[in-house]
Amino acid sequence: MKPVYISQEQHDKLHAELHQLKYTERPQIISAIAEAREHGDLRENAEYAAAKEKQVLVERKINRLEEMLSRSRVIESDQISFDRVHVGRKVKLVDIERNEEIVYEVVPSAEFLSNDLEAVSVDSLVGKALVGKAIGEIVEIKVPVGILRYRVTEIS
Repeated sequence: MKPVYISQEQHDKLHAELHQLKYTERPQIISAIAEAREHGDLRENAEYAAAKEKQVLVERKINRLEEMLSRSRVIESDQISFDRVHVGRKVKLVDIERNEEIVYEVVPSAEFLSNDLEAVSVDSLVGKALVGKAIGEIVEIKVPVGILRYRVTEIS
């Protein structure tokens, strides 16, 4: 499976959420199911049905978080050099055809927010093309409308 690159902050947040689900919410749901069973006929017991539905949702979320954390790789920004583009770094580019400057921050997929215009996911076409490039290198990105060409001018 493909690794998921996340910051230490994001890793800690996911770990805390998983702990909350496993050791607080799961036991509460089990108690609610047991209590609802005591009320009799389970086919007509709305409390039981609601508790079972919540149990399914919580278990799915636990499984998803465990799977994500098992694939996660924590990025330590001080371990990544500034001579090449890496996850967690900002990169200044110049569009070769338009001579326009663009700045992107290459972020882990798990932290990418589509409304952040200055961020690019490491798993996107642009992110994949940028990772590993050095200052002065030309980046060619094949997109549906053609090929974009950028020169890397700064990494921070």
